[in-house]
Amino acid sequence: MQRINSAAALEKKARSAKAKIDNCRCRILICAGTGCLAGGSGEIYEEMKMLAEDNPDVEIHFGAGIACGDIHNNEAAQSDTAEDSMAEKIGVKKSGCHGFCEMGPLMRIEPLGILYTKVSVSDCRQIFERTVKKGEIIRELLYRQDGIEYARQEEIPFYKKQTRIVLENCGHIDAENIEEYIAKGGYKGLAKILFEMTPEEVIEEVSESNLRGRGGGGFKTGYKWSQVARQEEKHRYVVCNGDEGDPGAFMDRSIMEGDPHRVLEGMMIAAYAVGAQEGYIYVRAEYPLAVSRLKNAIEQAEEAGLLGDNILGSDFSFKIYISRGAGAFVCGEGSALTASIEGNRGMPRVKPPRTVEHGLFDRPTVLNNVETYANVPGIINKGAKWFKSIGPETSPGTKAFALTGSVKNTGLIEVPMGTTLREVIFDIGGGIKNDGQFKAVQIGGPSGGCLITPQLDVSLDFDSLKKMGAMIGSGGLVVMDDSTCMVEVARFFMNFTQKESCGKCVPCREGTKRMLEILERIVAGKGKPEDLDLLDELAETITETALCGLGKSAALPVRSTLKLFRDEYMQHVVEKKCVSHTCTELRRFVISPERCKGCSKCARNCPADAISGKIKEPYVIDSERCIKCGACESACAFGAIRIEW
Repeated sequence: MQRINSAAALEKKARSAKAKIDNCRCRILICAGTGCLAGGSGEIYEEMKMLAEDNPDVEIHFGAGIACGDIHNNEAAQSDTAEDSMAEKIGVKKSGCHGFCEMGPLMRIEPLGILYTKVSVSDCRQIFERTVKKGEIIRELLYRQDGIEYARQEEIPFYKKQTRIVLENCGHIDAENIEEYIAKGGYKGLAKILFEMTPEEVIEEVSESNLRGRGGGGFKTGYKWSQVARQEEKHRYVVCNGDEGDPGAFMDRSIMEGDPHRVLEGMMIAAYAVGAQEGYIYVRAEYPLAVSRLKNAIEQAEEAGLLGDNILGSDFSFKIYISRGAGAFVCGEGSALTASIEGNRGMPRVKPPRTVEHGLFDRPTVLNNVETYANVPGIINKGAKWFKSIGPETSPGTKAFALTGSVKNTGLIEVPMGTTLREVIFDIGGGIKNDGQFKAVQIGGPSGGCLITPQLDVSLDFDSLKKMGAMIGSGGLVVMDDSTCMVEVARFFMNFTQKESCGKCVPCREGTKRMLEILERIVAGKGKPEDLDLLDELAETITETALCGLGKSAALPVRSTLKLFRDEYMQHVVEKKCVSHTCTELRRFVISPERCKGCSKCARNCPADAISGKIKEPYVIDSERCIKCGACESACAFGAIRIEW
């Protein structure tokens, strides 16, 4: 790609790139997000690519249906103009995550927006022969809900009720082609600030938009940038937090995989605003596809003159590097992240000074997460007023969530701030799996809290959730039904937090360990009522005295479940029962004397010698010695052993 040396040249490239896409009669976009790749989308891509290459004489025309095709002879094909011959007749592309993970692998056929779900390699020839060549809809590959078939992606309730800004290109462009990003208006915001705005005006526009950090804290982005801009030290950095360590969260990963240039553009705008010369993207090594696409995007942007020295022929220069993390949850914290980039152990430090003053390499540093930067180009292009028109005044814009758990439609969604949990779970998510009953939703991962049925209509924004004892966090939403044990949920998150503690401060290092020990006793049926008071005390101590933000929020899942489900905790410690039948150590194996034949097989298979009796007489299980392994139940040929909870 030739170097672009001016705003006019960028506009010209955008027009030509768009024309190239428009001249493509049929675009087949196959989801190449991590989830769909695991489901075989890579093989689907190769198969469709082969089919397209084997049919060079097919020209796709779009009419009232999806497509209608004519098979032209070679002579007719050769009669195309030089311009037409450069255009792709059929484009097979690797897109980013489409978001509808429950229905993957996904295939979108443009320009009419047809979405096929749960596609397999064996479907490829049928899709090519029937849809691409003949314009037929393959009904068995369409999404169905409540007996209704949906051919167009935009009509599917999962998508229809979303407002996609950050995710607008994910699943709609070739994530590995800079020209497709430019065709969609990419780097237009960068050109605007370089030639039409001063750094102060950029900061003012971002401040006016009231964009708040999407990494969890909700700190005002414009104010953070202004703090860096006014530092006396002129060597400054821009850092992107792509670590995303929360269990069940994959928003940032999907943005980096599906629209990497948007992240780069947001970082460059920030760099211009604060006078930074270098930037780093800190991304976990467990995201190899994200790393690969970011590297590719950086190389393409440098080649095009949109990154590096004298960007777009201006006097602004900026370089971006990728730093891969080792998967430590604590490196999502600002000071630990910068320490890791520097090659040191990722551990938080005492504040002040803060990152805006002494950050990466002890220099002033702008640190935002992936989604925050991805919002910036839209604000620059459309203005702060447009951004503030979406969502509540105090938390404008949209928020991407990873919707997982006991919900029918799992996946990546983006909704306006202020949307209710009810809308997310029941309208977009389609309700609870297997028609179960909603019990709770864990929001914000291990740093978040639980919300229950009376809170389904709470507004999903920073301030409203804080009042409820929860937080947006990075945006993980784990939905739980009535088969979920909330004590086990608390134990799971505490186990994660304790393992991920850096160990620097005593409250987090020792406090989380003690809390985990108590929770493990409770789920094992060895808890005592006074343990609940001790959990409360430990949680308060950790929250008040831990060194970093991650430590201070470590006990939040336990505090919220204790508050909302204390009766469930009491059942575990007093009645030794788990009503959801999750905690296996609270189950009791009982031999039915009516069904037992006295064969002794259960006793012979018991590793704890907990079963006794005489041949041809009913055997009994000593509950005190029983280790709840289930070997007896598996061995019994007469169905004489049952489980009591």
